[in-house]
Amino acid sequence: MRTAFRLLMLSLLIISAAASVMAQTPEITHNTWTSGAPVPTPVVAPVVGVLKDEIYLVGGETADGTFIADTQIYNPATNTWSTGVPLPTPICCDAAGAVVKSVLYVIGGSSDGVTCTNAVWAYSPKTKTWSAKAAMPTARCSVAAVEDKNIIYVIGGNGNNGMDRLNTVESYNPATDTWTEEAPLLVGKSEPTVGLVGKTIVAADGYTASEDTGDNEGYDVITNTWTSLKADPSPRNTACGGGIGAYMYVAGGYPGGNPGTPALSLTESFKVSKNTWTTLAPMPQAAMLSGSAVYKKQLYCIGGSSSFQGTVLNNVQIYQP
Repeated sequence: MRTAFRLLMLSLLIISAAASVMAQTPEITHNTWTSGAPVPTPVVAPVVGVLKDEIYLVGGETADGTFIADTQIYNPATNTWSTGVPLPTPICCDAAGAVVKSVLYVIGGSSDGVTCTNAVWAYSPKTKTWSAKAAMPTARCSVAAVEDKNIIYVIGGNGNNGMDRLNTVESYNPATDTWTEEAPLLVGKSEPTVGLVGKTIVAADGYTASEDTGDNEGYDVITNTWTSLKADPSPRNTACGGGIGAYMYVAGGYPGGNPGTPALSLTESFKVSKNTWTTLAPMPQAAMLSGSAVYKKQLYCIGGSSSFQGTVLNNVQIYQP
């Protein structure tokens, strides 16, 4: 009897403890936006990467038009910002960023707003130092990058004349510090929004030589081929986005037009397996040229501008799918 009683009491204690843990775990509200602590130095078009549960914001353009080398670090757990080691040179104009094995890579962009670079910088949080790596074969601004299986794929962009839109795709292997030319995009474009969804690298939207595009393409790393996917019904460029689970998310961006044209607040998801787009809850603050990061299955859209040549934002906008 005593043994049975003890087992009963133990079971009740376990059930009570489990209920207590469940009560303390906040319920997730899906398809919602929340805000984080504002960016200390508001910037447009920074490079973003996640290292050791912190989001690194590198470079960008400030409200007075200055290109900076600053590294600003956001801790989602404490909702606080700190200062990191600055990049050896200022960087802006949509340089690409990607993380491989806890090292942040900053690729391309421009240091002066005129000349696109092929420079590659790597930051190690262990040594707290930046180091130069093998240069990218094609110097590019307004470029995007995504990591898959420890290889970085750098997609699209534009060259020094600012008019051409490239279909160039080059991959970088940090283990060997080498570059490889890959199959080109079907449509040459700059400022695409990219992400890894399952085994597919998605490159949505962007700007062609003449207009904003909803062009949407999927890349198969194994076969080295691009496939045309259903176009975004709302063409745009410089949107925030990334792959989370079975979906590619695209938020905000620039719909085209003259200086002063407002950024979008529109948020959409693209399901690769169904080849369909869905409209979601809009961003609280419309933004273009934000930094993008995916952390713990949430999309972070940081900084950016309220319009073409408009107010530089200090917002940290967080989307919960």
